[in-house]
Amino acid sequence: MVDAKTIHFYDTAADRYDNLTKRGAPDAHLLAFMDLLPEGADVLDLGCGPARASVHMRDAGFHPDPVDASSGMVKLANDAHDIGARLLTFDDLDMVAAYDGVWANFCLLHAPRTDLPRHLAAIATALRPSGVFHIGMKVGEGEDRDHIERKYTYVTVTELRGLLEDAGFTILGIDEGREKGCAGTVDPFVVMRARKP
Repeated sequence: MVDAKTIHFYDTAADRYDNLTKRGAPDAHLLAFMDLLPEGADVLDLGCGPARASVHMRDAGFHPDPVDASSGMVKLANDAHDIGARLLTFDDLDMVAAYDGVWANFCLLHAPRTDLPRHLAAIATALRPSGVFHIGMKVGEGEDRDHIERKYTYVTVTELRGLLEDAGFTILGIDEGREKGCAGTVDPFVVMRARKP
């Protein structure tokens, strides 16, 4: 289920968000993910935002499929990068064995907690055998809305590990840290890399 206030923020603040996340080179998390992909991999960039990860993946010889629930972000991505971004919500994810990798970098944190198992199962189905999955989430408990009206589901590291294992994934790597986001707060996060059998 898409949260209207969250999507409204991304539709109306796409340029602001893009400026915050602008980087000249792939970060360590994206490099670690790409290192696990086969040559010429097909990759779903789920919740792509400005699609900067897709640009880096395209430059590295992969075939990204950037999707986002925000029309503002899709327009920004295509205007800036001619990347073929398209509108797609988590609920629309119905591909079967279509990708070698799924990059879900701090997007599923906007899904309700009760929907996370279903979305992770859909991602597993969308991956080919031995497909690689990256997920980034904010660490904490419960659900809340930040002061710029985005809805969040927070997870513990143990909880996220369990969710991935329940969806059939094998955990390959876990990174934890703290980072300043668009709301201006410095929040703890966890990134996990996993593989489908």
